[in-house]
Amino acid sequence: MLIDLLFPPRCAGCGTWGARACDRCLALFGSPKRVPGVGPPVFALAAYAGAARELVLAFKERGRRELAAVFGALVAAAVPVLPGVGADPWLVPAPSRASAARARGGSHVVGMARASGFATVPALAFTRGVRDSARLDAASRQANLAGRVRLVPDRLPPPGAGVVLLDDVVTTGSTARACVSVLKTAGIGVSAVLTLTTARRTHPHG
Repeated sequence: MLIDLLFPPRCAGCGTWGARACDRCLALFGSPKRVPGVGPPVFALAAYAGAARELVLAFKERGRRELAAVFGALVAAAVPVLPGVGADPWLVPAPSRASAARARGGSHVVGMARASGFATVPALAFTRGVRDSARLDAASRQANLAGRVRLVPDRLPPPGAGVVLLDDVVTTGSTARACVSVLKTAGIGVSAVLTLTTARRTHPHG
């Protein structure tokens, strides 16, 4: 495109000219690996470190919304190989705080879910009072979310559909546990949780 010739893109992970996300940075995102010790079956594609972290932060916090297509492609490749996930699952994006979503021009997780090509329903939302969890420890994160994840009744997956909860990063697993619990109360079973990155150690699934 002409705009790319006049203003060539830079990789959001390492700053290299010529690509929005260069091959070297994208190679950091591999096959889904199990994140142990967080309750639900959670899988991540990369460690939340280095260039992978920079890519996620650029997408989430720095206005690089064109990366939705990049991350959507990674999600599209990962979902079919998640264990226990049937054909044509529905994606449920993890919710964002309303103020954060407004500042970002919409939910970034919803954006990458829709870019994956899978059926997507924003079935969950936060109630008022949820704080930014970036500086909270595990106990504080759990308390922060207690009773503050709700269903969006007109945006639920169809009965009996296979569901994958999607998020950008898992740290303590508090968000994953809260979201899976709320969906379960509505009779919606989550086959797996998929995140782009994790701040915890992972191991391959077999």
